[in-house]
Amino acid sequence: HVQLVESGGGSVQAGGSLTLSCVVSGYTISYSGACMGWFRQAPGKEREGVAIFYPGRGATGASTYEESVKGRFTISQDNAKATVYLQMNDLQPEDTAIYSCAAGVILDSRCRFAYWGQGTQVTVS
Repeated sequence: HVQLVESGGGSVQAGGSLTLSCVVSGYTISYSGACMGWFRQAPGKEREGVAIFYPGRGATGASTYEESVKGRFTISQDNAKATVYLQMNDLQPEDTAIYSCAAGVILDSRCRFAYWGQGTQVTVS
């Protein structure tokens, strides 16, 4: 079965950095029709998409970002390690949330996520 396990969360001061990892099993993240994403949910707020990676787009894949994290966060993946990363720089208190990774497929030109990890807490003070 498909399993996604996140790690790398923690507490940092504003301006700091963290790298989240998501190890994926039972799912081929390098599949051209796949899409991998990071989401976050802050207390009292709805879950929002942070970044999506499309391995089948372009020579090295393509990514999209939520507006507030552009220029600060970078999504990437290591196919050999079946791991998806989220590098987060210049973290701000409003980035505090539970971060989860997700795996899906592209249908009708949109990413449809079907599998989710349990999440990892990121706290910025």
